[in-house]
Amino acid sequence: MKSAKLPLLAFVFFAAIPLFAAGVRIQPVWVGSWAASQQIPEPRNSLPPGALRDATLRQIVHLSVGGDTLRIHVSNAFGTRPLLFSAVHIARAATAGSTSAIDPATDRAVTFNGSPSVVVPAGAEYISDPVHLEMPALSSLAITIYFTDPPARETGHPGSRADSYYVQGNQVSAPSLANAQTVEHWYQISGVDVLAPADSASIVALGDSITDGHATTTNGNDRWTDDLAARLQASPAMRNVSVLNQGIGGNCLLTQCLGPNTLARFDRDVLAQTGVRWVIVFEGVNDLGGLTFHGAVPAAAHQELVQGIIGAYRQIIERAHARGIEVIGATITPFAGSGFYHPGAATLSDLDTINAWIRAPGHFDAVLDFNKVIADPADPERLKPAWDSGDHLHPNPAGYHALADSIPLSLF
Repeated sequence: MKSAKLPLLAFVFFAAIPLFAAGVRIQPVWVGSWAASQQIPEPRNSLPPGALRDATLRQIVHLSVGGDTLRIHVSNAFGTRPLLFSAVHIARAATAGSTSAIDPATDRAVTFNGSPSVVVPAGAEYISDPVHLEMPALSSLAITIYFTDPPARETGHPGSRADSYYVQGNQVSAPSLANAQTVEHWYQISGVDVLAPADSASIVALGDSITDGHATTTNGNDRWTDDLAARLQASPAMRNVSVLNQGIGGNCLLTQCLGPNTLARFDRDVLAQTGVRWVIVFEGVNDLGGLTFHGAVPAAAHQELVQGIIGAYRQIIERAHARGIEVIGATITPFAGSGFYHPGAATLSDLDTINAWIRAPGHFDAVLDFNKVIADPADPERLKPAWDSGDHLHPNPAGYHALADSIPLSLF
């Protein structure tokens, strides 16, 4: 009799679980809506000394997913001393294009641990308290910061493809910044999160200048990552998936080209991103081109580079998988004829070897064959002429759009 009762009790217990779970309220989650990789700006991309002393800096960023509650990430990642953010405000940017104007009705003060200011330690970033502000998907957010004193060393993202504005004095709530100085870079900001439905997640695009958007339109938001975000928003089933652009112009997988090498920045730029579930790895052209930048090298150097690049990919895959992140590999696009790298036959052979490894099953979780999408059918070692920006290395906006259109949304 005793043994006959156990199946019945088990049935009653397990049948009750869905009823209990059905009554649990599923909480929203934070997901990154915009992000930018951080680096030490090169001298030509730095602000003049003292420019941020008693100064207001307004920067415009383009969100992917929308929401009614936001938080921002301010950064002192490469600072050498603690940095005081004396006041920070956010608002909807008033119009598209090159303007510092905001919608004054949407101006909101940002707090950190309940305070209107925050001191961020050297080498760190800081996440703000939640701020209620309705921001539609694919809209532009103005982040305005007042600095009493400038950073000891700037942290920024030179390849903003968006104008930023700075003026003297505290003008964080000004509807527009009259007589502002304009620069095409971002400084001391690294991310914007939105509170989103529980099934929301982000895609991190990890890359170099082709991801960063070289040859796109200033203030035009026409990088391939922007086009991908727009495609996701056009699909009702995909509107909770964001795109975070973590490209750095001139970046390399293995060496210190521009910005930290990919392996050195992987933890901060991928693993630490809010809500990340996928990473698209689109890096390697600068390593390949840079090997022979100053002239031919022995065959052994080519073999060592190819092995090093494949090793870096393996490291990325292993580290991402340890965090439950799917890794999507993108083949390196053609660059024969580049006036910057002048690739010879050996370099183009290296490119083919690397791309064959990316395409091979058992390495990446999925593959985006960007090389085949954008190659000239008549000369596959070169970009398709209609999609070439003119330097034979970077696509133009139409080429970036073609890359975005080639990505199956079913991957996400």
